Amino acid sequence: MNRIIIAIDGYSSCGKSTMAKEIANQLNYVYIDTGAMYRAITLYALRNDLVSDNHFDREQLINSLTKMHVSFSCSSDLNRSETYLNSENIEQEIRGIEVSNHVSKIAQVKEVRAKLVQIQRQLGKGKGLVMDGRDIGSVVFPNAELKIFMTADYRIRAQRRFDELQAKGDVISFDEVLNNIISRDNDDTSRSENPLIQSEDAVVIDNSEITKDEQLKLALQLADDRIRQ
Repeated sequence: MNRIIIAIDGYSSCGKSTMAKEIANQLNYVYIDTGAMYRAITLYALRNDLVSDNHFDREQLINSLTKMHVSFSCSSDLNRSETYLNSENIEQEIRGIEVSNHVSKIAQVKEVRAKLVQIQRQLGKGKGLVMDGRDIGSVVFPNAELKIFMTADYRIRAQRRFDELQAKGDVISFDEVLNNIISRDNDDTSRSENPLIQSEDAVVIDNSEITKDEQLKLALQLADDRIRQ
């Protein structure tokens, strides 16, 4: 049976990572969360005072890229892949609102994107891969056999993200989350380096009014069709 590359792009908090993980699990494919890679770089920048609400040392960030090694390791206990920065498990820390508030700024840096795209392409050489992000189908794997573009109403996305953060014990208001969603959408679609766009050959899935099971069933059918070609 053919092994393919499945590229999943879309707006923040659309459930891209959740669906990508489930597809990879069903197909026994490798899953790579590219958003986590950008979050890892962002965490490094925050820890080293390279970025804040009123400060961004772009040059120092670029000079520090050689010091950052981002990798993934599968947790057998949790049955999921976890993100590591220089051998430290940072999976929980990169999911907080502080990293979310600054990741779009980091993702706009050409040198950061070039470094991570190179890593992503290496990971996809053997195919049998599901990768989600903002520019997977348009830039990283323009020849991917299946491209999916995910979207949903921005208020629905904000509510999902708010509920997720509340469940983790984060103290945050819905308006803060909503403003973060709107800001990230604007940053993702307007940046000069590899902006978020819908590839012409991508299949759009709007999950505003469908369940996770329904969208997974649709995605798996699309994958099966491509694998059998």
